This record gives sequence, C-alpha cells and structure tokens, in this order.
Amino acid sequence: MKWFVVFLLAFATASAGILPKLTPVHPKDMKHSGSIVGRITNGQEATEGQFPYQVGMSFSSNTGSWWCGGSLIGIEWVLTAAHCTSGASAAIVYLGVTVRTKPAQKLTVSSRNFYQHASYSSLLLRNDISLIKIPAVTVSNIINTIALPEVSNSYSTYEGEKAIVSGHGRESDSSSSKAKKLKWALLDIVSNTVCSDVFGTAVVTNNILCTKTEGAVSACNGDSGGPLVLNGVQVGIVSFGASSGCELGYPNAFTRVTSYRSWILSIVGA
Repeated sequence: MKWFVVFLLAFATASAGILPKLTPVHPKDMKHSGSIVGRITNGQEATEGQFPYQVGMSFSSNTGSWWCGGSLIGIEWVLTAAHCTSGASAAIVYLGVTVRTKPAQKLTVSSRNFYQHASYSSLLLRNDISLIKIPAVTVSNIINTIALPEVSNSYSTYEGEKAIVSGHGRESDSSSSKAKKLKWALLDIVSNTVCSDVFGTAVVTNNILCTKTEGAVSACNGDSGGPLVLNGVQVGIVSFGASSGCELGYPNAFTRVTSYRSWILSIVGA
C-alpha cells in the first residue's frame, strides 16, 4: 500500500506541467450563446485596406457550418488552421473583407483544394495548419498577400515582441451578434513556459507560439485560423485558448509558422 501511495505521488509530480490545468480548445469549438461569428474581444476596428491579407471563410459540412479566418500568402493560396478545414466539404472564401458582409471578392472551393497537415491531431491540438488553393486573384490595395518568415536554420522565439492578431471573432464571451467589421488587437508574445503552465507541455510544444491576453483583449470564437503578424510578417495562426472563455486572461496559442516553412514550401513551391 505504501508503495502504491508513493507511486501515485510520483506520477502526480511527474505529470504536473505535462497535463493541462485548464482545458485547451480551438476557438471554433468554444461553447457560446448565439452566432459563431463576432469580433476580437475588446479589439480595435480595422479600416478598409488596413489588413489586405485578411481572409474570412465560411466552411460547410453535412453536419453544419462554421466561420474561420485565414491569410492570403500567395495569389492562389490561403493559410489557415487544420481545425478549420477538418471535416469540411467546401468553403466560401471572402477576400478584401473589412466589412464581413461586403467582401471585395468571394470564391467557393471544395475540399479537393484543402491541404491539411497529415499529422494534425485534434486531441493534442498539434500540427494545426492547412493550406487552401483558390483561383488566382488580382492584388490591389484591399486584397494583397502577407509575407512569411524566410527559410532559416534558426528563428527568434519572438518573446517580448508585440504582434497583431485580426479577425471576426466574438467581441465578448457573452456576445451573440455578428461582426460587421474586422477587428484587430496588439498582443504581447510570451515564452512557452507561460503557456505550458496553463495548458501543459503535452499540448504546448516548440511548434506553438503564445501571447498574453491582458485587459480581456484576446482572439476568440470565429478567429480560428487567422493571422498573427509581427513587423509585416506572419508568425502565427490562431489555434487554441482556454475553454473557460476569452476574457479571463489566459494565454492565446498560435501555430508557429516558422516550424512549418518547409511544409508550406513543399506544397506551394518557392
């Protein structure tokens, strides 16, 4: 019996930090009242052409539909999260989408054009990245591409930097209204230790990048797949947060784009 008690204590100690203190969840799957579409919580309203790379997408399947964000990384390519494309049969892609209901261009693509990471895990929230091929678009002041990090053997952790997240996610945890305009927020990038203290090291790997959500400013339901941009370069993709809500001060987690530059290049080419 003593041995068994010692074993349990040892297991609890070893697993502390591995297992999450709070349940991590993709923003798309957060429980909410009302519509899945809203705004960045407590963010600022974007002006037309401020984020020409921003993409909005309405995904559909035989069980329902959902809204996600994304970014235009080439005239034929949209970058988003795997949890957005997972299970979808088609997507309506909104480009030049400052006003959600009035995109400059709208395209429909089937799941044949989805390139979801083969090792995406909905259980551990790993490899949460997808590409979508769309008909070639013409760039303008309201539709344009965002740069990705250069291919390198080493990258900065970005810790201490401030980056911009944008999307049409909910304005608050209690919001039920649909967003009419794109929202954005400036978030502080923190070390993965801060994030793993909440979500555990089994979920927060080196392929994740995390930000603070001080003042209840956060990505939220509807922002899934959207871009996190630092100095004109996309460094993250909205991946997951705390299932308990967006306004409680828990970190936002993003797929770290630098971890997938080779994967992206293998699909879209140079």
